[in-house]
Amino acid sequence: MIKLFTSTNLLLLFYVAAFAQSTSGNANGQNTQRRRFQPKPYSIIINDVAKTKVDTAKIGVAFRNTYPGFATADGYRTKREVTMRIIDTAKSFTIKAIPGEIVVNGKWLKNKKNLAGLAQHLDNAFHKNWSSVDTVKKDGYSLVFINKNSNFDATIQKNLIETYFEVYPKLVSMFNDKATHDVVFVTDTAYNGVAEASGNRILFSTKYMNKFPYDVDVVTHEGMHIVQGYGYSYGRDLVWLTEGIADFIRYKYGVDNVGSKWFLPSFKAKPQGYKDSYRVTARFFEWIDQKIKPGMIVAIDKQLRNGTFKESTWVDLSGKTLDELWAAYSADPVLHLIYSSKNI
Repeated sequence: MIKLFTSTNLLLLFYVAAFAQSTSGNANGQNTQRRRFQPKPYSIIINDVAKTKVDTAKIGVAFRNTYPGFATADGYRTKREVTMRIIDTAKSFTIKAIPGEIVVNGKWLKNKKNLAGLAQHLDNAFHKNWSSVDTVKKDGYSLVFINKNSNFDATIQKNLIETYFEVYPKLVSMFNDKATHDVVFVTDTAYNGVAEASGNRILFSTKYMNKFPYDVDVVTHEGMHIVQGYGYSYGRDLVWLTEGIADFIRYKYGVDNVGSKWFLPSFKAKPQGYKDSYRVTARFFEWIDQKIKPGMIVAIDKQLRNGTFKESTWVDLSGKTLDELWAAYSADPVLHLIYSSKNI
């Protein structure tokens, strides 16, 4: 069942955990410390052109209660630094909010009732940037589908939702039962990639999905990123490993890789080719799973999540270094591959 919520306060509950750490700090939303590679905190600069002398502390509270949640769902590229302009040049105008900018009527804001309810007014104004917000709940899992494109194909949306409920609960059950049960999908015409996961949100390119509407197992790959939950501990040096595991899981548990026209590539000899990431790495991991040690990649995924993974893990689990495993794979890369298909 799909239900459209006109009030967005309920939506904020689904991703409050994703932005809680980013909003801690002083009244302006500033953090004094942040981890390496962690995004900058959200902040607001108030430009009181109208010289209303309103309570900026109350504005700061309203901002922290609304913008981080909106920006987290909207996408990590959404501006984290926001300017609020308080003006007095428009009589009937009240408030307008877009990513990175808030414009508000000073006389309207000086009204105690309006200032007290500013969080709700901001919430309503920010969410006008989206075409629709649909919420689906099933068997203890929920999906908030934010559509920023009024022309997005409803059939594609339906297929993405169905894939989420078919595959995501399985990934949580098999790999990380502490992973969130509340996920946000966002479709965006301004995004030029394929898809990406951040926190509990998956951002889809409407350009890509309209061109390749059958590629529903994008949900499997990105859903695994949410389940992985490695945090910022390993930085950028192991992105190849993170992405390789996500595609390995897509191969193993994708709901329709044949229908998605997605296949693992043929082997190509290359020193440290495992670092090519995605499907290249996934094929290597499937070789390890078939010919070296079944379940080894799942064990590595677990170590990455609990912070115990190190370079010697490869030797500890297989008796070989990573480069020795790649050399053995290069000498005998033949695999028996079976792809999921809804037509079988």
